Amino acid sequence: MIAIIDYGAGNLQSVEKAFRFIGAEIEITKDAERLREAEGVVLPGVGAFGDSMASLKSSGLVHTIYDIVEEKKPFLGICLGLQMLFEESEESPGVPGLGILKGKIRRIPDTYGLKVPHIGWNSLELRRKDGLFAGLSGSPYVYFVHSYYLKAEEDEAVSSRAQYGVTIDASVQKDRLFATQFHPEKSGRAGLKMLQNFVALTQKGTEQ
Repeated sequence: MIAIIDYGAGNLQSVEKAFRFIGAEIEITKDAERLREAEGVVLPGVGAFGDSMASLKSSGLVHTIYDIVEEKKPFLGICLGLQMLFEESEESPGVPGLGILKGKIRRIPDTYGLKVPHIGWNSLELRRKDGLFAGLSGSPYVYFVHSYYLKAEEDEAVSSRAQYGVTIDASVQKDRLFATQFHPEKSGRAGLKMLQNFVALTQKGTEQ
């Protein structure tokens, strides 16, 4: 079973629907024990960084997330779920993130004649061919909706990048922790392949 963390914020239904479409056993839950029992855990997110961090803390699940990541259970952050894994965001100064990964979330500058927020399809520059990207090649198109982007401190953790006036660290992979700034559940066949890869990771006792 894959568990989606219900902390009062996040686009839960579209993520759930995509996992069910590929035949995965999925459950939306706010129960810490159910999250610990799951073979894989997903942290989705939409909205403002500060509000979502406050909701996550109020849910009482922060330490559960730390434990799950420490256990190296497959974990997937999506969109704001990626951003909250890092230390801080320019969107909400003074609000600490989970700090599981090192790096900062910055606002996309509007000085390049590009619309902010960045909404729509963009190609990925894949830096890895395993994990979520196993079986994918070329520059897959994926769907973004965001005004802030990741600048990771650990270059080796960045698994893909995208260009939108600035270089966006579009996804990360460290051990069995994965996160995407884009929405795989809205990214057509490529996105569904990524979710299938995540499901496959939850069914293996060793890292892919």
